Amino acid sequence: MSDPKPPEDSPGSSIIVSVDAMGGDAGPDAVIAGLAIALKYHPKIRYLVHGQRGLLVNLIARENLGQVCTIIDANRVVSMNDKPSQVMRTGKGTSMWSAITSVKQKEADACVSCGNTGALLAVSMIRLRMIPGINRPAISILWPSLGPNGFNVMLDVGADIKADEKDLLQFALMGSSYSRNGLGIENPKVGLLNVGTEENKGRPELKVAYDLISTAADHENFEFIGFVEGSDIPSSKVDVIVTDGFTGNIALKSAEGTASFIANALKSSFRYNIFSRITALLANAPLQRLKKLTDPRQVNGGVFLGLNGIVIKSHGAADPTAVAAAVGLAYKLASAQFNSQLAERVAAGHSFVDKVKSDRML
Repeated sequence: MSDPKPPEDSPGSSIIVSVDAMGGDAGPDAVIAGLAIALKYHPKIRYLVHGQRGLLVNLIARENLGQVCTIIDANRVVSMNDKPSQVMRTGKGTSMWSAITSVKQKEADACVSCGNTGALLAVSMIRLRMIPGINRPAISILWPSLGPNGFNVMLDVGADIKADEKDLLQFALMGSSYSRNGLGIENPKVGLLNVGTEENKGRPELKVAYDLISTAADHENFEFIGFVEGSDIPSSKVDVIVTDGFTGNIALKSAEGTASFIANALKSSFRYNIFSRITALLANAPLQRLKKLTDPRQVNGGVFLGLNGIVIKSHGAADPTAVAAAVGLAYKLASAQFNSQLAERVAAGHSFVDKVKSDRML
């Protein structure tokens, strides 16, 4: 198992990451091991670890993390089967609720959890509330691509199945801010996902969103390239893909399923006979490079954009390498004061678009 390669540390004071240690399929063992990996790349990081103290004390000692971890005792756990509405009513006292509360109370700079996605989003919205001007949050992911950094930003991938033209504009503003501050792309290329690139295609709200995003792009330091198709998602044509949560989630799950199918098909083909096994040996180096490029553990972490706080959703089945990647992302965004920059960008974008609408009505 290889360690992830997060960005190098930046100068400054410590960043405190609040960690839900009990969420996820692999339990606290994988989470604490992931914290140890992340610490190698970010020596200034400090952790508030939320969960059952009796379990965590020994795990933290085993990884020699006693100097960088503070345990916040939380005996209850949100399971993967719990309904978000139930957690909203009765979640107080769980490790997830406690981890989000630390961000709300400014005790931590960001939160990471491998737990139930719906519950995490619901608790985050209740405890942190939305940035003024944001109608609904979006889950943003990094999609392996042929772009300059090897990843494109895509949102929404499942926070909400609906999105009107104003939501899509907000997604474009948030996505371009994430691309700029998270990936260092100065002038991100933003595309609006549609069934074709022609301007006359798509639902009515997509056509209105096209005009709104195009107007905002001229003054908000990003390039709007118009409609893009599914085949453009991993291309170098675009840096940010904007869509609704229903479409985005289907695209994401389809890609994960396709990647799994191709990997299994290749394994089966290479084991077919002695000649295919020899071919596999010869192709080992490029196959390993491809595996590393598409390894979901290296880009683990969906960012809940639009909240008054940084919340990273790690994959439920995350191993230590994947947990470390999510923690590294939290560290980088917190170090860049991402949320305050995002709030400023959204406010400025909406102010300009509202002015244009007012001028057109006169």
